[in-house]
Amino acid sequence: MSNAASPVTSHPAGFRQVAFLDLAAQQARMAPALRARLETVLGHCQFVLGPEVAELEGRLAAFCGAAHCVGLSSGTDALQIAMMAAGIGPGCAVFLPAFTYTATAEVPLVLGATPVFVDVDPDTFQIDPVHLRARIREVRQEGGLRPAAIIGVDLFGQPAPWEALREIAGEAGLFLLDDCAQSFGGSLGGRRLGREADATAISFFPSKPLGGYGDGGALLTDCADRARLYRSLRSHGEGETRYDVLRTGMNGRLDTLQAAVLLAKLDLFEDELARRERIACAYDVGLGPHLRIPARVPGSTSAWAVYAVLLPGAEARDALQAELRGCGVPTAIYYPRPLHLQPAYRPHHDGSALPVSEDLARRILALPIHPELSDADIRHVVEAVVDSLRVAGIGPG
Repeated sequence: MSNAASPVTSHPAGFRQVAFLDLAAQQARMAPALRARLETVLGHCQFVLGPEVAELEGRLAAFCGAAHCVGLSSGTDALQIAMMAAGIGPGCAVFLPAFTYTATAEVPLVLGATPVFVDVDPDTFQIDPVHLRARIREVRQEGGLRPAAIIGVDLFGQPAPWEALREIAGEAGLFLLDDCAQSFGGSLGGRRLGREADATAISFFPSKPLGGYGDGGALLTDCADRARLYRSLRSHGEGETRYDVLRTGMNGRLDTLQAAVLLAKLDLFEDELARRERIACAYDVGLGPHLRIPARVPGSTSAWAVYAVLLPGAEARDALQAELRGCGVPTAIYYPRPLHLQPAYRPHHDGSALPVSEDLARRILALPIHPELSDADIRHVVEAVVDSLRVAGIGPG
């Protein structure tokens, strides 16, 4: 065994490393409650659709006022089951924003439908209702596809323009699905997100504001018939008994252990949402004079899954990232390429220009925002960003 000393990375005096996401610190804070929940599951051994799943479904529905909640294996499976239940398949056009995560677009393709990409608002980053109307008209005029559904994405924690989306879906006779994977806990018009569309898909991926320790998701709906169908589809299309198979379904059940983790976290969720809001406000005050901070959707509160600022361009963003890395401040890019330019989706895109989505992809940068950030961490992030902008010679975006 070598006795050589391990290499030591040197940092300047005052260096402070900030975590982009700190699940370990959160786990330490809630350890007793978490372990009690997990030990209960280990004791009863009902690892698939155990009592914790039903308890979680009830609490999630009550949290946002929805009539029904169905626990599922991931946010992606939630999108898929909702669209399967709505009959989305070959020949269907599904309208969705080009500036979001890949799951929103991949599910229509898995079902044989065609994603139709829509540009987004340059300030809120949410789907643009004006462009959505134009895209629906284009598809109808071309005649090759049947407009069937709209997926509104509550991006980065804030709500999509739901009043406009409901109006458009009603006029066009389209199924309306809320992809609320990033924004459960946010609100619009004084009520929690979860009831703005025909169905709402949420995700419990670990990085989400309410995240598990693995994959997980759920569907929310006010329609009892939809909820019954979702429960059947998540369990291989079963009817009243396990071997009464009524339809083609999938294995989309939420694990009981994940439900137990989420129940422990749900006890702290309101406090964590409030902490995220305080961090966002501190960033606003400290960074607002120096660069483009997130615009608020009127009449809403955000779950602050992502705090995304805008730089003048890709070169400025790269320079700021490099400076911040040296200051111990991690960053991320959501998203470096809009969906219509991804290799998997280019063959399915009709060539429509989506300039806002492409511009955002070149300029956007996410800063750390999670409940474990201390006040000292927040000050360090703000000071590091301001100093780095000055060193790099970057003005407001």
